[in-house]
Amino acid sequence: MNRAATPIRVDRTSPVPLYFQAAQHLEQMIESGELPMGTRLDNEADLAGQLGLSKPTMRRAIEYLVGRGLLVRRRGIGTQVVHAKVTREIELTSLYDDLAKTGRNPSTTVVSFGTEPASGSVAAKLGIVAGAPVYVFERLRYADAEPLALMRNHVPEQLMRLSAADLETRGLYNLFRANGISMRIAKQAIGARAATAVEGRALGEREGAPLLVMERSAYDEQGRAVELGHHVYRASRYSFDLTLTGW
Repeated sequence: MNRAATPIRVDRTSPVPLYFQAAQHLEQMIESGELPMGTRLDNEADLAGQLGLSKPTMRRAIEYLVGRGLLVRRRGIGTQVVHAKVTREIELTSLYDDLAKTGRNPSTTVVSFGTEPASGSVAAKLGIVAGAPVYVFERLRYADAEPLALMRNHVPEQLMRLSAADLETRGLYNLFRANGISMRIAKQAIGARAATAVEGRALGEREGAPLLVMERSAYDEQGRAVELGHHVYRASRYSFDLTLTGW
């Protein structure tokens, strides 16, 4: 693999630390595809020389990007670009659809699948009678064969027939559409916490690694709650993108 050409510029008059400026430029080049996955960077001394920076400053920039999961150091190979983060806009879409749209080759492993009576709290969120049967399933979602998210969902059984095989091959929202269910609106809460040991093993992260957490209740055109989702994402590989406007 070819080493990267790195036309990076830093502003020495800026209050932003030089290492962070260099890291931001490299991150932008990775996210834009200018530095595609697998690209090998020049060594720290060469990069530092190109930018007129000290080697410790360049090392700190590289370490910052390694910590964010954008670069990896491999013995005998050097510093290499790995997957760019999946950036997801806050819209009523599914992760499967978003990954497919951006060419990230989504795939799914169903960790568990079954039906159970809805608990009081689940029933209240889905607007159904407590004890009504709901599908409960957990899936591990991959992007380009790399684990990205662990997703647990509840879906009222009365809406449609679901199987683990269906969920292995198609996204949940694709299955909703195939059954004539059109998503209209969702309530969503986003937070963060540390990974448990089980989550870390599933997602390829260490226990205690930062995770993004999303809980969503989605409704169709008739106002019915059609799913309750609780999803966790690798913070090193995933982010949400919001656009805010003033008034």
